[in-house]
Amino acid sequence: MSGKKKGLGRGLSALFGDEKPKNNLQERRHSSTVSISDLSRNPYQPRQHFSEQKLEELANSIKKNGIIQPIAVRPKKIEPGKYEIVAGERRWLAAQKAGLHDIPVNVLDLSDVESLEVAIVENIQRDDLNPIEEAKGYKRLSEEFDYDHESISKLMSKSRSHISNTLRLLSLPKDVVGMLEEGSLTSGQARPLIGLVNASSIAEEVVQKNYSARKVEYLVKSKKSGSKKEKTYDANIFKTQERIENILGLKVNILNKKNNSGKLVIEYKDLDQFQFISDLLTKR
Repeated sequence: MSGKKKGLGRGLSALFGDEKPKNNLQERRHSSTVSISDLSRNPYQPRQHFSEQKLEELANSIKKNGIIQPIAVRPKKIEPGKYEIVAGERRWLAAQKAGLHDIPVNVLDLSDVESLEVAIVENIQRDDLNPIEEAKGYKRLSEEFDYDHESISKLMSKSRSHISNTLRLLSLPKDVVGMLEEGSLTSGQARPLIGLVNASSIAEEVVQKNYSARKVEYLVKSKKSGSKKEKTYDANIFKTQERIENILGLKVNILNKKNNSGKLVIEYKDLDQFQFISDLLTKR
């Protein structure tokens, strides 16, 4: 990693043509128009799923307005005159639907690792990846290009914990991974299920009853502790917990045992929040 170029993610706008190129970026790109048939998809593209409805909408827009932003490509090493898409595959697919023969491109001089970096960064910056596609992209950076979590964190401008938590989603059962890919389950709902032997059955319940991520956390904690015969899940208690959280604006945990004894925990992050709770409890 020490020998890699730095700050490619921050220079993407110049590579894509959103701003005037500077320094070595100018030498690494030139604009052109190529036949749409001379382009092929990027093998490093982390995104695997494209909404047909959104493709149709984009195709209609392209018919009316053309392609406003050029597609980022790089020359194919073994096929002169042919290009591999680095970023903009959705625009390429929509352009085909729109019946275009030629398409504007920015031709980039990028290595394999840079091509993967650009594809991931471009998609994440535009919120185009589902959590599993994002995780698989990070996994490829880690396994194929020797990135550690800290390096991925800096490249993507994400916290290290976000990178680690996203990668952990890949350890979920295949059916739960499928729910994340199709969008019926969010990463926040799925994260508490990591490592559970009954993750699939809980995920089905979460989707069926449309539980919030916070409720999934509480449900999982309740099921874990219930197996130890300490406390059970109670929907009424959870509703009360949510109501208190909404009133206080702070995270609250109500831990209820089978004999209906337990404790209520209010979490605070700083002295101001502590003082707020203290004032509430000592008011007369």
